[in-house]
Amino acid sequence: MPANDTTLPGAPCWIDLMTSDVEGARTFYAELFGWVPAEPSEEFGGYFMFFSKDGKMIAGGMPKQEAELPDVWTTYLMVQDAEKTVAAASAHGGSVLVPPMPVADLGTMAVVTDPAGAVIGLWQQGSHRGFQLLAEPGAPGWFELMSRDFAASVPFYQEVFGWKTKVMGDTDDFRYLVQVDDAGEQYAGIMDAARFLPEGVPSHWGVYIAVEDTDATVALAEKLGGTVAQPPIDTPYGRLAIAADPFGAAFKLVGPNKEEQATG
Repeated sequence: MPANDTTLPGAPCWIDLMTSDVEGARTFYAELFGWVPAEPSEEFGGYFMFFSKDGKMIAGGMPKQEAELPDVWTTYLMVQDAEKTVAAASAHGGSVLVPPMPVADLGTMAVVTDPAGAVIGLWQQGSHRGFQLLAEPGAPGWFELMSRDFAASVPFYQEVFGWKTKVMGDTDDFRYLVQVDDAGEQYAGIMDAARFLPEGVPSHWGVYIAVEDTDATVALAEKLGGTVAQPPIDTPYGRLAIAADPFGAAFKLVGPNKEEQATG
């Protein structure tokens, strides 16, 4: 897909990494996905950008400020008014972790939790519009909330972020819906994960990075010091896996299924 030119309220528009080892993370993702890390900016507290090989912005990163916080990838949803959206989040059962904060002329950020406890970022666009590449190898490919309280999460995103939704499954084994626009294009999903999230794992947002070969990427991640939480598996949505960088930040992978690779 081309640059992120969507104006759809609530659509994912950016991801960034909070890491305990900036140089280690920059090296890991550069070698794993071919990302090109820019130099950290002193003006923005060491924040840096990851670019694709052809110079398109993929993601951001920053040093972790508090040792007790986990290394983590955060997904940001696009909002038209960060102040109003944060107020709406509070009114609909969420909590505010980072109140709206202008970032020079780039935009305004905030971070909240939804009623199920999942952390989600907000981004009101200024000169920084977000991803410049999506759903291509080495770029973010899908965004998904694993919720322990599906019944509370769904109306939160509908009412606070203006999501229009489509039900993809409504059984105990697969309860899932997606955010869609008027044309039916899908942007993100919410999974009822209460029955299968391991004990102690909270509701959380995750990002899938698109890859050409899920198995090869998993093998490389392990070679580079990462870990694998879920080995590659074929699904109706592609060959999926879950991994983490050497410092504990989890991410997901999506690539062609084995049969697609064989016939491709």
